[in-house]
Amino acid sequence: MTALPTRTGARTGPTGLRRFTAPRPPREERCELCGARLAGAGHRHLADVDRRALACACGPCAQLMDHSAATRGRFRAVPDRVLADPAHRVDDAVWESLRIPVSVAFLFHNSALGRAVALYPSPAGATESEPEDLAWESVRDATRLADLLDPDVEALLMRRHQGRTECFLVPIDICYELVGRMRLHWQGFDGGAEARADLDAVFARVRGAAREAQGSRT
Repeated sequence: MTALPTRTGARTGPTGLRRFTAPRPPREERCELCGARLAGAGHRHLADVDRRALACACGPCAQLMDHSAATRGRFRAVPDRVLADPAHRVDDAVWESLRIPVSVAFLFHNSALGRAVALYPSPAGATESEPEDLAWESVRDATRLADLLDPDVEALLMRRHQGRTECFLVPIDICYELVGRMRLHWQGFDGGAEARADLDAVFARVRGAAREAQGSRT
């Protein structure tokens, strides 16, 4: 099929060398299951259990995965609850047992491995380690949030800051967002001021959304 000629002055995009230097339009996000266009940044996410990654999802696909959670298939919908345990006892000894060299980390139960996994941000992205069984048991003893985690889709987000440890149960997509922001702005050995500001902003948002976990461990 022959293309229609373009009239002079009718071009709407950058031409010549300008097309390489002009800002690119934002990439349109689509549901990674059905291909539907996603409007805005507030869409749901799915945990791809096989690849240990996140997938963007439209509302209907996320609801489908919510309802099929009992099947434990490849994709699981990431929930939105954020819980706090004001009485947690995650202290320096617990942290040291995890052998994490930075001040922030998240832990979750990986169903493919059948065990807890710890990840922490670095200039290269998320660095993964597998806590020893005794270290994970020390975390479970220190906070009831560890036993409330939904495998693959929720994580225990912890930070050593100003002489104490903060500890929250969060959707796992918040953790991957944190890793991405830290990687983008990381400078020097300790991350730099901009990375620390991102970290402060994420934890401020988590604190604002958290509600206290109800009930006690049996």
